[in-house]
Amino acid sequence: MSGVGATGLTAYSAEVRASVAEARNVVAALHAELPRYELVVWTAGNVSQRVAGADLFVIKPSGVSYDDLTPESMVVCDLDGELVDGSRSPSSDTAAHAYVYRHLAHIGGVVHTHSTYATAWASRGEAVPCVLTMMADEFGGPVPIGPFALIGDDSIGRGIVETLATSRSPAVLMRNHGPFTVGVDARAAVKAAVMVEEVARTVHIARQLGEPVPIPQADIDSLYARYQNVYGQGQPGREGVS
Repeated sequence: MSGVGATGLTAYSAEVRASVAEARNVVAALHAELPRYELVVWTAGNVSQRVAGADLFVIKPSGVSYDDLTPESMVVCDLDGELVDGSRSPSSDTAAHAYVYRHLAHIGGVVHTHSTYATAWASRGEAVPCVLTMMADEFGGPVPIGPFALIGDDSIGRGIVETLATSRSPAVLMRNHGPFTVGVDARAAVKAAVMVEEVARTVHIARQLGEPVPIPQADIDSLYARYQNVYGQGQPGREGVS
């Protein structure tokens, strides 16, 4: 990764620089949602968003307190995960985010948390079964398990992309690690992070009472199609589940 303090944005057009500024504002604001929903502790977790009009994305810097995050502290990387602009080192998960953006052109936002219940399922290497209409709506089936992968290169990114290739879910539980979520933008990916923790918690509690009742696949398909194509105002990251 190139040295901290890279200032490569001077090579980009005014329109791209404006898109970077907008993405920095969005990503900084969305990071506040992670502690608000109790999805992270200390400095863990990260949100990124693809920059419109360029092969760039904005991501949280590594090891910085959520209270200290500002639009100016966000860093800009290219799709190889190399630092383009910023005064701090990018998140340790930058390579995973970059791999997702390189291989999934329709994805505009990526989120990683260590939220308690979703990470507990990841530690067991077990997918969250689709036993709630909320899950059918949001995830189109079970929340899948991805392979174990070490931090430091794009192995996590490869696992995310390979797992989501056979799933409608915007979330994957990386084995022994935690949830990664994706969306058309960072807001949609944050919503998926909130929702995956909620369903992981609910299904865990249900299992303490007995075995949850699965939803037939045909009903899952019907619920998913309605929610994705009919429900709400047709906007990315739409609110609500009913």
